[in-house]
Amino acid sequence: MVKRQQYLEKLKKLKDMQIIKVVTGFRRCGKSTLLLQFQEYLKECGVDDSQIISINFEKLEFEHLLNYKELYSYITERLCTDKTTYIFLDEIQLVNGYQKAVDSLFVRDNVDIYITGSNAQMLSGELATLLSGRFIEIEMLPLSFAEFYELVGGDRRDAWKRYFTNGGLPYTAYINDEDILHDYLLGIYNTVLLKDVVERKKVQDVALLKSVIKFLFDNIGNIVSSKKISDSLVSYGRKTTSVTVENYIESLSEAYVVYEANRYDIKGKQHLKSLEKYYVVDVGLRKLLLGSKNTDIGHTLENIVYLELIRRGFAVSIGKIDDLEIDFIAEKDGNKKYYQVSASVLDPATFEREITPLRKVSDNYPKYIITMDEFSSNNEGIRQVNVIDFLLGV
Repeated sequence: MVKRQQYLEKLKKLKDMQIIKVVTGFRRCGKSTLLLQFQEYLKECGVDDSQIISINFEKLEFEHLLNYKELYSYITERLCTDKTTYIFLDEIQLVNGYQKAVDSLFVRDNVDIYITGSNAQMLSGELATLLSGRFIEIEMLPLSFAEFYELVGGDRRDAWKRYFTNGGLPYTAYINDEDILHDYLLGIYNTVLLKDVVERKKVQDVALLKSVIKFLFDNIGNIVSSKKISDSLVSYGRKTTSVTVENYIESLSEAYVVYEANRYDIKGKQHLKSLEKYYVVDVGLRKLLLGSKNTDIGHTLENIVYLELIRRGFAVSIGKIDDLEIDFIAEKDGNKKYYQVSASVLDPATFEREITPLRKVSDNYPKYIITMDEFSSNNEGIRQVNVIDFLLGV
């Protein structure tokens, strides 16, 4: 079991601080494992088992606690009186009225609360109202390639091929059988679709929702809009509207299925309010729905780089400069980095197409071209980097 060190370090820094730690992210991305790893760390620090209350609401043994009053009573009966009690509530959104229980626990002395959830809406509703300024979100993603490689070992190029094809949901690193892998990913997809989208949003036309998902997965890295999607579906005989499509996309974003990247006008220094791009939380799920597309290597690569930048804490936009585009502008702590992503730039015309937008940017922030080519170079201060080196931080 790989240590999710990046997220563990965040929890360690927040330990015993008077703030609720909310770990969010896609189902099966490792939130429950992270809580268990942090509990092991607490024990290594001398915390006694009696100081830890851990509840996973997806387990049948805790079904009787899916009401906030029962949950509150259960926990308060087990609180330590003279030392800190560490409370872990996994998939808290399953509890009816959980906000009231969390709020009441938070105001008690000597408690340190950690909760997880698989839907971003939990942070925009009553919980945010009740606990404004009193919680911090830690958003998890599936395994990075560095974490995946730590698990599988061996030749890094072989590991990369597996990661590129099957994605980074943690358990996929242990599955070598294609049929079992397919069934595993299908089970996750169906669970997210039914529990986190259809049931939560009371979706009536599940077939239409699946069509929207497939369209988004098939168009990662392309500029799209809800109108473009609805027009496309209508042309295939599906009755829908751009408003319906927009609501479905919002639901998929809340369930961490897709991530939206807005465009940024570099010269105008402003974010543009239309024609976004979307990326899928895991490329293995994309392969599940669309199958293998050898002609789509570039967009899959772009998706992986996008997630890695998000994982590293950058705010990521699509760059527009004149009539040209830069794949990613990554911003953090007032600094920027510019990235172009291409499967290969060995062809001179492709190289020129990728480097030209970067040349037009007049500031002195770092500029990169990420490729699968086996070499690195530096051209006019613009670095070309192999994707494996980039992902491993070499």
